[in-house]
Amino acid sequence: MTTPQQNENPAAAPGRLDAFLEQFLEVAVFESGLSDKTLAAYNADLQRYIHQMNTLGIDTPSEILPEDVLDHIGLLQEEGLSPRSTARHLSAIRRFHNFLVAEKHCTKNPTEGFEAPHLQRSLPHVLSYDEVERLLAAPDANPNEGIRDAAILELFYSCGLRISELAQLPCRNVAPGESVVRVRGKGAKVRLVPLGATAIHRVQRWLDERAQHPIRDDALFLTQRGHAMSRTTVWRVVKKYARCAHIRQNVTPHMLRHSFATHLLDRGADLRAVQEMLGHSDIGTTQIYTHVSVERLRQAHKAFHPRS
Repeated sequence: MTTPQQNENPAAAPGRLDAFLEQFLEVAVFESGLSDKTLAAYNADLQRYIHQMNTLGIDTPSEILPEDVLDHIGLLQEEGLSPRSTARHLSAIRRFHNFLVAEKHCTKNPTEGFEAPHLQRSLPHVLSYDEVERLLAAPDANPNEGIRDAAILELFYSCGLRISELAQLPCRNVAPGESVVRVRGKGAKVRLVPLGATAIHRVQRWLDERAQHPIRDDALFLTQRGHAMSRTTVWRVVKKYARCAHIRQNVTPHMLRHSFATHLLDRGADLRAVQEMLGHSDIGTTQIYTHVSVERLRQAHKAFHPRS
């Protein structure tokens, strides 16, 4: 079996998750005693899971965030996977990550604490308009870090970017003067997303500030040392300001993407336009947000109509 030290060799990076899958299946055969049928199902489920992670540019266990697993499960549900098959799929993912932690290939299982109700949600969770305003107002706009973080939050909400898209966004792909950002999404597909006035202002402030500090990467958003921010660091930025804004929901970068789409449709945006801005290849994926909008109307009617 390959040692953890060998697996940390950068030259072994391509297909690293695939190599770990082979190790996991060997252990499952000789130590866990899984049946051939269960083993085949786990193998198929995990190959699909790893393919999705690779599509996001993830090839090491430590890069995988809880949000990535939730998004993967949500995608399976949108594709019509049955609840029973979804539960089996999650079981395979959880066992795989338990194995990775036990073998010291990573330190934490991203599925830890997952509960069925969170994974079986039929509609995406979104922030209210008030919660969004509080979140976006939370960063201190004076220090270098506050200017950067304000631009990060604004791009998440104003452009509906995925966390991987924002973390990997090259500086050259942002054109405040043209009011647009060029985004490379899943499958290396490129889309143009408009920048609103507030986003332009916050991004330009960050570009001016960015130029005053060490720059060791072309990424738009950099650490204090000038390196590209990791997806985990960006995740922590969102969590930090959600706490500062006293938002009780479990706020994630993807929740800002959900809020972006839902609030556009709430205000009458065309579904096809929202699909294009989100980078969805299938409009059926985008239509979930129309259900969110209708559900919000139902809740408002039930709460405030005298005859509801």
